[in-house]
Amino acid sequence: MTFAAVLAVVLVTIVAIFQLALALGAPLGKAAWGGRSEAVLPTQLRIASGLAAIVVYPLIALYVLASADLIDLEWLPIGVTGMWALTGFFTLGTLANLASRSKIERVWAPVSLVIAACCSIVAIGM
Repeated sequence: MTFAAVLAVVLVTIVAIFQLALALGAPLGKAAWGGRSEAVLPTQLRIASGLAAIVVYPLIALYVLASADLIDLEWLPIGVTGMWALTGFFTLGTLANLASRSKIERVWAPVSLVIAACCSIVAIGM
């Protein structure tokens, strides 16, 4: 379970760094958000990427680590239901990436799938 949690956090961190790069104006729009942008994302999507990078993904990483008993966070309510919710979230992300019209965005599908698998392993081990 420890390996799965750490692997999930490493991959979530990579996704967060990618989202931060998008938020800061990296011309990688074809690889995210359905591939609708050729280069730099429009402002609304840059804001969404920024929020994902600095709020959503760090909270997910903390939740996974706490769920695997690798850190102790009293303020974060930990439960097996949350880990199964993350499993579902990343499974849906896998499907969305696979369905993307952008070939380059489909590269994220295996990443999401591995994160989903790791979350399910943590959930089973709780």
